Amino acid sequence: MAQGFLQIGLTLCILIAITPFFGKYIARVFLGERTLFDSVLNPIERIIYILGGVRWKQDMTCWQYIRAVLGSNFLMGVVVYLIFKYQGYLPLNPMNFQAPSWDLALHTTISFLTNTDQQHYIPETTLSYFSQTAALGFLMFTSAATGLAVGIAFIRGLTGRPLGNFYVDITRAITRILLPISFVGAIALIISGIPQTLLAPEIVTTLEGSTQYIARGPVASFEMIKLLGENGGGFFAANSAHPFENPNGASNLIEMIAMLSIPAALIYTYGLFAKNIKQAWLLWWMVCVIFLILVGITAIGEYQGNPLVNATLGFEQPNLEGKEIRFGSIMTAFWAVATTATMTGAVNGMHDSLMSTGGFSTLLNMFLQIIWGGQGTGTAYLFIYLIITVFLTGLMVGRTPEFLRRKIEKREIVLASVVLLIHPIAVLIPSAITLYFPQTLAGITNPGFHGISQVVYEYTSASANNGSGFEGLADGTLWWNLSTIPSLLLGRYVPIIAMLLLADSMAHKQTVPESPGTLRTDTLLFTSVTAGVILILGVLTFFPVLALGPIAEGFKIAGGS
Repeated sequence: MAQGFLQIGLTLCILIAITPFFGKYIARVFLGERTLFDSVLNPIERIIYILGGVRWKQDMTCWQYIRAVLGSNFLMGVVVYLIFKYQGYLPLNPMNFQAPSWDLALHTTISFLTNTDQQHYIPETTLSYFSQTAALGFLMFTSAATGLAVGIAFIRGLTGRPLGNFYVDITRAITRILLPISFVGAIALIISGIPQTLLAPEIVTTLEGSTQYIARGPVASFEMIKLLGENGGGFFAANSAHPFENPNGASNLIEMIAMLSIPAALIYTYGLFAKNIKQAWLLWWMVCVIFLILVGITAIGEYQGNPLVNATLGFEQPNLEGKEIRFGSIMTAFWAVATTATMTGAVNGMHDSLMSTGGFSTLLNMFLQIIWGGQGTGTAYLFIYLIITVFLTGLMVGRTPEFLRRKIEKREIVLASVVLLIHPIAVLIPSAITLYFPQTLAGITNPGFHGISQVVYEYTSASANNGSGFEGLADGTLWWNLSTIPSLLLGRYVPIIAMLLLADSMAHKQTVPESPGTLRTDTLLFTSVTAGVILILGVLTFFPVLALGPIAEGFKIAGGS
């Protein structure tokens, strides 16, 4: 246990050290300031803009930015869907895989397009190398860059700047952040033992004399953008529990840092845009404290193990079901909380095998979506909660709420409410419909309270653009492929539209001078109130689900029945 917490401490120390440097770099990229790679990348980017007909020197209006997001994403989705449907005729297909069913191809396309990467298939027996790289790998970059661009546009608007140009933002996100780090990270993963090859699966004869196919492929490059871009979809079905995706402690550390780095750095980036580093660090530590509490709850639950199993054995042992022993229960718990906190969705163990405390923590992360939050948009969610807190505290003292010296009025609160309410709508309504038909639709493999968690987790994962799952659920069906699509789309694009409209509204407001009665948002007291509002709103919204799922399951296990 001590070794596991030591590794957690090392990960957090590295994260704290890189946050200001990475945050400054991201800020310089999107503020248009000089960076180290300008002499190389500026000419390349100009060629891209010229070929794409992009007016890179002009800022977009809010609706132009929204249309650019939706239009580009639609076109990318069409191209990727066609790649899946014509997979059998395309190159880099050594196993001669044919096209997946239309519903699976559609779900996979939308899942990766929305940065969710929910997988209802076995990758190594379904998709060719071309589909994995040219389709899924492409979307891993563009969907992550889309989220990052929207997050930056939101921060610009909050701080009184124009939203910017989406095509410039997505290009810079790829060329200056995602691509160079992925390149260096992939080399580090290759050194750690992850394969990078286009050779066909290795065919071996086992000791019993049977034939076995050992899947491989261009895994290292896929793995790095999977985690850096908070995508989460695995090259193999076992995801980062597979030894070819995550072979040892070194690769596990690299992947953990990649997963956490951008969400943590973006909070610091906001501080630079707002010229308020103090508030950025207060928010950073608020998120980190909530994160560590959930890590502690999950890790202790996994380390103590299942009391029913321990009573049968006559001694206590950690919950080792669904764990890779090279990581152990503590590091699996840390990864599970981190992957649902950052909306990455990659796994290095089976979430369906977590104790009820782990189920509670992972679900709560996806309900809140701000610990640390998704790629770019998660940071925007954090400031949505800040705006709600400013509004509530302003009402308490009888003053017009202000944030960054701009008044918060009806339009901003309506848009913030849309962002926060669309998530429970996209989760609870389809969950209720599915649970009403447990035998024909749900695909529950664990009856009782855990079965409820399985269903709710799937829709929560889709709506939160996370992609992980309680994989005991039989989700490879027509119902699950189609019913999760509305949650994927609603959870991605409705908040993006509302966030951009809110940011544009804030950008056009006149600043008001500070007065003795101005509520300062860069104090420990206000940050503590914000944490309370986040937890109250998140827990109250989803408390019935938590009570019927992991909480009830925990009481049942503790009671021994």
